[in-house]
Amino acid sequence: MYDVLIVGGGPAGLSAAMLLGRCLRKVALFDTGEYRNSYSHAMNGFITRDGTPPGDFLQLGREDLAKYEVDFKQRRITKLCKKGDLFQAIDEDGQAYLSRKVLLATGLTDRWPQIPGAEPFFGTSIHHCPYCDGFESKNKPLAAYGKARKAIGLSLSLKTWSNDVMMFTDGTNKLTREDKALLDRNGVTYTTAPIARIEGEGGQMQRIVLQNGKIEERQALFFATDSDQRSDLASQLDCDFTSKGVVRTYRHQETNVQGLYVAGDSARDMQLVIVAAAEGTKAAVAINIELQKEFRQ
Repeated sequence: MYDVLIVGGGPAGLSAAMLLGRCLRKVALFDTGEYRNSYSHAMNGFITRDGTPPGDFLQLGREDLAKYEVDFKQRRITKLCKKGDLFQAIDEDGQAYLSRKVLLATGLTDRWPQIPGAEPFFGTSIHHCPYCDGFESKNKPLAAYGKARKAIGLSLSLKTWSNDVMMFTDGTNKLTREDKALLDRNGVTYTTAPIARIEGEGGQMQRIVLQNGKIEERQALFFATDSDQRSDLASQLDCDFTSKGVVRTYRHQETNVQGLYVAGDSARDMQLVIVAAAEGTKAAVAINIELQKEFRQ
């Protein structure tokens, strides 16, 4: 029997586990070793840890937990259900665990652009978040990638980091007259031509080759594609989801399921490491307060 089961060992899960450990709660943290930023070479925008490789950051977090007796388990939780007021979780080996509260911090997976030649540049010059990697691409010729109209907002946002931004819709032509006027007014060029491949060397993309034979010199690409929940555990418990596909949470990361909390990218649209860590801490405080109430005479 645990006070809290935390599923997901990224920034949100680690932060929650540390605070709950400091509250003397019996905590189990389950981690699969799969992370959204696994392609990234550096984690940026986190005060005191700016530029830290994601793997190093996670290792430091796990080391912080050692003195709090958090039960760290390198296992995947495959099933989650409620048994009265308790939760039952079952791992990939069929082992069952009971807890009073559950925090899901399982995150999202990005749909990386399926462009020939792109994969060697993932995390070095192809990124999904300009707040995370835009500074390193400042003043370079940038590409904003997204089918149909998905990359309009991204392309306009990238003007913060470079005056040379080009939008690629990769063979889809859904831009309206108003869209084109908006892009023109803000100095964003665009093409709807299909992309043949991306070329470059040493992890640095250099050009985008179009199927019509044209070559566009670009040194970094940011993409606006969809993402998916990494885990279906929230669906198993019939959680409410928003129209953007993330779990609907309330003021203290609680869900519509009593005793279930969600923190990190799987529950928010502001998907930054430092925000995920803060949400994990916020959820941990709320969980501890609920446990205090339940144990009170």
